Amino acid sequence: MFGIIRPCRHRLSERLRTAWLAHLCGLCLTLRDEHGQLARAATNYDGLIVSALVDAQSAGDRRRSAGPCPLRGMRTAEVSVGDGARLAAAASLVLAAAKVRDHVDDGDGAFARRPVAGAARVVAGRWARQGAATGTGIGFDTAVLFDAVGRQSAVEAAAGRGEVLTVTEPTETATAAACAHTAVLAGRPANVAPLREVGRLFGRVVHLVDAVEDLDDDLAAGAWNPLTGTGTSLAEARRLCDDAVLGVRLALRECAFRDGALVHALLVHELEQAVIRAFAHRSRRGVDDGAGGGCWVPRFRVPPRPRDAVLGCGVALYQCCSCQFCCRDPFPGPWSGRPRESCGDCDCCPDCGGGKGGGCDCDCCGCDCC
Repeated sequence: MFGIIRPCRHRLSERLRTAWLAHLCGLCLTLRDEHGQLARAATNYDGLIVSALVDAQSAGDRRRSAGPCPLRGMRTAEVSVGDGARLAAAASLVLAAAKVRDHVDDGDGAFARRPVAGAARVVAGRWARQGAATGTGIGFDTAVLFDAVGRQSAVEAAAGRGEVLTVTEPTETATAAACAHTAVLAGRPANVAPLREVGRLFGRVVHLVDAVEDLDDDLAAGAWNPLTGTGTSLAEARRLCDDAVLGVRLALRECAFRDGALVHALLVHELEQAVIRAFAHRSRRGVDDGAGGGCWVPRFRVPPRPRDAVLGCGVALYQCCSCQFCCRDPFPGPWSGRPRESCGDCDCCPDCGGGKGGGCDCDCCGCDCC
């Protein structure tokens, strides 16, 4: 599952975590119910924000009971349904199709093999058609998404030094359209303009954070990266991300929500955390393994050494049993080998002083966003 908005359970209240999971599971089940089991692979953390935005503006919660799921520890749950989940599904399918096609065109990993590439193209084509059909059913023209994806390569080829925002523009346009349509679905026309701005700036952060996280791999493979391709330094990329996060915060203040707590937590605090996480990991070289003794293995490697699915599962099980996910900060990702944040001592809400009212200027400390 991909996406930059990955809230730690310590940073959301019980109510908001339940609501977040309802949107995540609702997106996954909508993909399954309308497009088959394979479509569930398009589920991503960022896509559920669209569902959360519709819910935050609508008159009442739309939920249904879902059966046990292994990813929920075989527990039942109330999950989101309706137009918000369908819009999230449409956007997720179209963008996942584009991502698959990009991997095929670049010949990444297994996609370099002709049979895999052929099958991936078929799947991508099916997802694109399904996403378009779902979007049409709720009045959302997915052509803007296809157009943004289709011209990304040409934009990258034409971009010169200092033009990184030209490169991020197609992503900004796509996310702006999806976020603005949430106001249409919820019957809040006054929210269309500010949510379009929220989506535009969110897309900018997503693109830049993805570029930062892929920088080492792209350099090693000799692949094009938005930062190196436009001569943009990490400091400048961080400044652009911080400005965009602030812009999202200000634009959200212009929106009218029925219950905006989850949207605020995701698009203000968690978006900021995503930026902090990406640039903090980039700054770590020769990471200190800490004082965990002989139990804390595997050690960090620079560059990170990825593992296959089976070996990664074994490493994840060992790290769980040896408490590394809680006590080792950072710990190496079991599959990627990259530094990951511990969940044991989170800086849960830096703007709010850890959720205790330490100087947040967004009035979130009176609610349960932290």
